[in-house]
Amino acid sequence: MTRLGAVLTEAIVHHYGREEFLRRLASPFWFQSFGAVMGMDWHSSGITTSVIGALKRGLTPLSAELGIHVCGGRGRHSRRTPGELMDVGDRVGLDGAALARTSRLVAKIDSAAVQDGFELYLHGFFVTDDGAWVVVQQGMNGARGEARRYHWTSEGLGSFVADPHAAIEGPGTGRIVNLVDERARRARAAQMTLVAGDPERAVAALRHWSPEAAVQATSEALIEPATHGPSKPRLHLTMPRHHAVHASDVIERRLRGTILAAQSARPPDFPSLLLTPGLGARTLLALAMAAEVIHGAPCRFTDPARFSLALGGKDGHPFPVPLEVYDETIRVLQDAVRRARRLPGDDRLAAIGRLDRQARWLERRTDGPGFEEFVARERARSHVLGGRTAGRRRPSAPPPARGQRRLPGL
Repeated sequence: MTRLGAVLTEAIVHHYGREEFLRRLASPFWFQSFGAVMGMDWHSSGITTSVIGALKRGLTPLSAELGIHVCGGRGRHSRRTPGELMDVGDRVGLDGAALARTSRLVAKIDSAAVQDGFELYLHGFFVTDDGAWVVVQQGMNGARGEARRYHWTSEGLGSFVADPHAAIEGPGTGRIVNLVDERARRARAAQMTLVAGDPERAVAALRHWSPEAAVQATSEALIEPATHGPSKPRLHLTMPRHHAVHASDVIERRLRGTILAAQSARPPDFPSLLLTPGLGARTLLALAMAAEVIHGAPCRFTDPARFSLALGGKDGHPFPVPLEVYDETIRVLQDAVRRARRLPGDDRLAAIGRLDRQARWLERRTDGPGFEEFVARERARSHVLGGRTAGRRRPSAPPPARGQRRLPGL
């Protein structure tokens, strides 16, 4: 995941710039798809931890070249974020103290000003040499075994206390107190008046406190979960409780287009790519999905489960991670990115981009393998491609049918 995450980031930055990479991190649908295409459990809360951890390991050696710095992480690593941001500021000439203050403020808002039953345990801070930043945080509701993710971006941020989130995604727990919702401005003003005035007045108010009065006083801060005001999109990332990938989790016409694009790739269309030694048809399919992560429009990521069909999942769903395909995909992408940097006219990275365009064009076709057929085939040949899960290094080959012999190597 470290190597694949790093090379996908390099490709995005090469094509679109580092600001676009931050813009995508702030999108919960793209973030989930990014984790799924890297082989993480497609709907697990661990995607957030794994993606941030993999990017921190993979991009730190490239920070001087890409101008992207990843700070923070899970648990004790999150508490080190302000110090890491100070170090980044010293290295590249940013105001590290201001970035550290932003980190603390964002964490405080999602742990105190937003009271939704989820306790923060992860804080990832991405910042560029230009000072643009994205924060991805996650909280856990231990009793329910559910997580909620909070996305922030400096782009277009007008106020930290007036609908500041790029997105809040996670299961609802009833009504919540959200003091940074735009509709809670009167509640914020009342609190400021209370703490800025005569202390005796505050004490007198507390003497007359009652649960009913408290509810009435904070009624404008009681907001339905994941509501961000009328100007924000209302499409939310909702992950099911089932562990396996179901056909209903995938927009099948998109999957069919990707499969057909990989199957129909021919040397006249992808000369430099197909001349890569050892490149197989299965790797072309993984590359087609990776190309969509690199080039796809925001509307393309409404079914993040589909991207788990590129390289499987470490939990074995939809199938074990095919290590041979995984390694070959990384090798091809790394070679394409390096050649694109050294040789502007090299066609390898552009050829991968054409896989994405061809997949979208082929979606209009109605033939081609469907979800169930594709998953069954990948599971059947998992052992041939070095399939691996977190629990078992490599699955054994399926037993031969009665009256058949297992072929050598299968």
